[in-house]
Amino acid sequence: MAIMDVEAIMRILPHRYPFLMIDKIEACDDKAHIVAIKNVTCNEPFFQGHFPGKPVMPGVLQIEAMAQAGGVLLSRVAEYKGQIPYFTGMTKVKFRRIVRPGDSLRLEVTLLKMRSRLAFFSGMATVDGERVSEAEFSCMIG
Repeated sequence: MAIMDVEAIMRILPHRYPFLMIDKIEACDDKAHIVAIKNVTCNEPFFQGHFPGKPVMPGVLQIEAMAQAGGVLLSRVAEYKGQIPYFTGMTKVKFRRIVRPGDSLRLEVTLLKMRSRLAFFSGMATVDGERVSEAEFSCMIG
Protein backbone atom coordinates (compact mmCIF):
# COMPACT_ATOMS: atom_id res chain seq x y z
CA MET A 1 0.00 0.00 0.00
CA ALA A 2 1.33 3.41 -0.97
CA ILE A 3 1.71 6.18 1.57
CA MET A 4 2.22 8.65 -1.29
CA ASP A 5 0.91 8.40 -4.86
CA VAL A 6 2.33 10.02 -8.00
CA GLU A 7 0.20 13.17 -7.60
CA ALA A 8 1.63 13.73 -4.11
CA ILE A 9 5.15 13.09 -5.44
CA MET A 10 4.63 15.71 -8.17
CA ARG A 11 3.67 18.26 -5.51
CA ILE A 12 7.19 17.76 -4.07
CA LEU A 13 9.48 17.10 -7.04
CA PRO A 14 9.76 19.41 -10.06
CA HIS A 15 10.27 16.43 -12.43
CA ARG A 16 7.59 15.60 -15.01
CA TYR A 17 7.11 13.15 -17.86
CA PRO A 18 9.30 11.78 -19.27
CA PHE A 19 11.75 12.33 -16.41
CA LEU A 20 9.72 11.56 -13.29
CA MET A 21 11.22 8.21 -12.27
CA ILE A 22 9.12 7.20 -9.26
CA ASP A 23 5.46 6.19 -9.19
CA LYS A 24 4.74 5.82 -5.47
CA ILE A 25 6.25 5.84 -2.02
CA GLU A 26 5.64 2.69 0.03
CA ALA A 27 7.40 3.70 3.24
CA CYS A 28 9.14 6.72 4.71
CA ASP A 29 10.29 7.37 8.26
CA ASP A 30 10.65 11.14 7.59
CA LYS A 31 14.26 11.25 8.75
CA ALA A 32 16.53 8.62 7.24
CA HIS A 33 14.85 5.97 5.06
CA ILE A 34 12.42 5.80 2.15
CA VAL A 35 11.10 3.05 -0.12
CA ALA A 36 9.82 4.06 -3.57
CA ILE A 37 8.55 2.13 -6.59
CA LYS A 38 9.16 2.69 -10.30
CA ASN A 39 6.99 0.50 -12.51
CA VAL A 40 8.96 0.01 -15.71
CA THR A 41 6.64 -0.14 -18.72
CA CYS A 42 7.23 -0.85 -22.40
CA ASN A 43 6.08 2.72 -23.11
CA GLU A 44 9.14 4.37 -21.51
CA PRO A 45 10.60 6.80 -24.09
CA PHE A 46 14.20 5.67 -23.48
CA PHE A 47 13.39 2.18 -24.78
CA GLN A 48 13.12 3.56 -28.34
CA GLY A 49 16.90 3.78 -28.47
CA HIS A 50 18.06 1.61 -25.54
CA PHE A 51 17.89 -0.89 -27.22
CA PRO A 52 15.49 -1.43 -30.17
CA GLY A 53 14.18 -4.97 -29.96
CA LYS A 54 15.98 -5.65 -26.65
CA PRO A 55 14.76 -2.95 -24.20
CA VAL A 56 16.98 -2.31 -21.17
CA MET A 57 16.43 0.45 -18.59
CA PRO A 58 19.61 2.56 -18.52
CA GLY A 59 21.51 2.17 -15.26
CA VAL A 60 21.95 5.92 -14.91
CA LEU A 61 18.15 6.27 -14.84
CA GLN A 62 17.99 3.73 -12.02
CA ILE A 63 20.37 5.99 -10.06
CA GLU A 64 18.25 9.02 -11.00
CA ALA A 65 15.21 7.21 -9.58
CA MET A 66 17.12 6.67 -6.32
CA ALA A 67 18.06 10.36 -6.26
CA GLN A 68 14.43 11.38 -6.78
CA ALA A 69 13.40 9.16 -3.87
CA GLY A 70 16.12 10.88 -1.82
CA GLY A 71 14.62 14.23 -2.83
CA VAL A 72 11.22 13.17 -1.52
CA LEU A 73 12.87 12.04 1.72
CA LEU A 74 14.59 15.42 2.12
CA SER A 75 11.31 17.23 1.51
CA ARG A 76 9.89 15.48 4.56
CA VAL A 77 12.56 16.99 6.81
CA ALA A 78 11.02 20.26 8.03
CA GLU A 79 13.88 22.66 7.24
CA TYR A 80 14.02 21.55 3.57
CA LYS A 81 10.31 21.60 2.67
CA GLY A 82 9.70 23.37 -0.62
CA GLN A 83 13.37 23.43 -1.65
CA ILE A 84 14.79 21.61 -4.65
CA PRO A 85 17.68 19.16 -4.22
CA TYR A 86 20.24 19.13 -7.05
CA PHE A 87 22.21 15.96 -7.79
CA THR A 88 25.93 16.61 -7.13
CA GLY A 89 27.66 13.25 -7.39
CA MET A 90 27.68 9.49 -7.16
CA THR A 91 30.18 6.85 -6.04
CA LYS A 92 30.28 3.11 -5.49
CA VAL A 93 27.88 2.57 -8.39
CA LYS A 94 27.22 -1.04 -9.36
CA PHE A 95 24.83 -2.52 -11.89
CA ARG A 96 24.12 -6.18 -11.24
CA ARG A 97 21.21 -7.19 -13.48
CA ILE A 98 19.28 -5.90 -16.49
CA VAL A 99 15.97 -4.11 -15.83
CA ARG A 100 13.33 -4.70 -18.51
CA PRO A 101 9.75 -3.64 -19.26
CA GLY A 102 7.35 -5.24 -16.80
CA ASP A 103 9.80 -5.03 -13.89
CA SER A 104 8.84 -3.20 -10.72
CA LEU A 105 11.92 -1.39 -9.45
CA ARG A 106 11.94 -1.14 -5.63
CA LEU A 107 14.17 1.73 -4.51
CA GLU A 108 15.48 1.84 -0.95
CA VAL A 109 17.31 5.03 -0.03
CA THR A 110 18.94 5.93 3.28
CA LEU A 111 20.12 9.39 4.28
CA LEU A 112 23.68 8.86 5.54
CA LYS A 113 24.52 12.39 6.70
CA MET A 114 23.84 16.07 6.21
CA ARG A 115 26.55 18.70 6.07
CA SER A 116 25.22 22.24 5.78
CA ARG A 117 23.17 22.10 2.56
CA LEU A 118 24.72 18.84 1.29
CA ALA A 119 22.99 15.50 1.74
CA PHE A 120 24.66 12.10 1.32
CA PHE A 121 22.67 8.94 0.56
CA SER A 122 23.00 5.23 0.01
CA GLY A 123 20.60 3.62 -2.43
CA MET A 124 19.73 0.16 -3.65
CA ALA A 125 17.30 -0.99 -6.36
CA THR A 126 15.79 -4.46 -6.45
CA VAL A 127 13.44 -6.38 -8.73
CA ASP A 128 11.57 -9.31 -7.17
CA GLY A 129 13.98 -9.20 -4.21
CA GLU A 130 17.09 -9.40 -6.40
CA ARG A 131 19.55 -6.51 -6.23
CA VAL A 132 19.88 -4.80 -9.63
CA SER A 133 21.82 -1.62 -8.83
CA GLU A 134 23.29 0.34 -5.94
CA ALA A 135 25.10 3.61 -5.36
CA GLU A 136 26.08 6.27 -2.90
CA PHE A 137 25.14 9.75 -4.09
CA SER A 138 24.87 13.33 -2.93
CA CYS A 139 22.80 16.41 -3.58
CA MET A 140 22.80 20.06 -2.63
CA ILE A 141 19.67 21.80 -1.40
CA GLY A 142 18.97 24.73 -3.77
